[in-house]
Amino acid sequence: MQQKKLAVAIFFSLLSGVTYAQDNVKWGYEGNIGPAHWGELSKEFATCKTGQVQAPIDIPSKAASTASAPIATSYSASAGEIVNNGHTIQVNLPNAGSAKLGAADYKFLQFHLHTPAEEKIDGMGFPFNAHLVHQSADGKLAVIGIFFKEGGENAALKPIFAAMPSAEGKVSLAANFSLNALFPPSLAYYNYSGSLTTPGCNEGVSFFILKTPVEMSSAQLTQFKNIFPLNARPIMPLNGRTITESN
Repeated sequence: MQQKKLAVAIFFSLLSGVTYAQDNVKWGYEGNIGPAHWGELSKEFATCKTGQVQAPIDIPSKAASTASAPIATSYSASAGEIVNNGHTIQVNLPNAGSAKLGAADYKFLQFHLHTPAEEKIDGMGFPFNAHLVHQSADGKLAVIGIFFKEGGENAALKPIFAAMPSAEGKVSLAANFSLNALFPPSLAYYNYSGSLTTPGCNEGVSFFILKTPVEMSSAQLTQFKNIFPLNARPIMPLNGRTITESN
């Protein structure tokens, strides 16, 4: 029953555009409210300190074993909203469809943005990433991660960056948004079991981190950093976790 209540709480917090954390507990990414102290800010955040399968991680590609199931997406263009929740820019798309991740189907909920990218690959970091959050019928969460490197302007991000609030608040998307425009040509991925990367750091989240990055311009990166100079949790210990990858 407790797990079911937690799943429902996470679902509504993710769908409403706020992070899964107590509204009355102030947290951030620097100083005495930063990641090193999250587990001490509230008893609800204790897992941030005591959890053994926390995210993000530095993915050791040479240690990965082969996963059998490719990602299969069934996305469609959806109306939605852009939310500045004080910690990130999040895009809620209630009718964007679903994806088959591993053996289960997951409904898409939202994607949000981090700088720098939260995961690393063999110690190599990227300046930016997107986490696409999905939920299965039984309340389990799965996240597709997309890395961004500096290069040409990212057309998919352009309408979001043109409208995203610089202070806390939300605006409606001017047009329907297609998730397919965010993805690289290859959906090859690394998979690991982790947690939410914000308080309360609840575990049981499956991550599918795409191997191929996409591009964004330096101007786009600067624009985001003007709102959120740093909003990435540091790398967490592997603690013996198994990493799998697709072909």
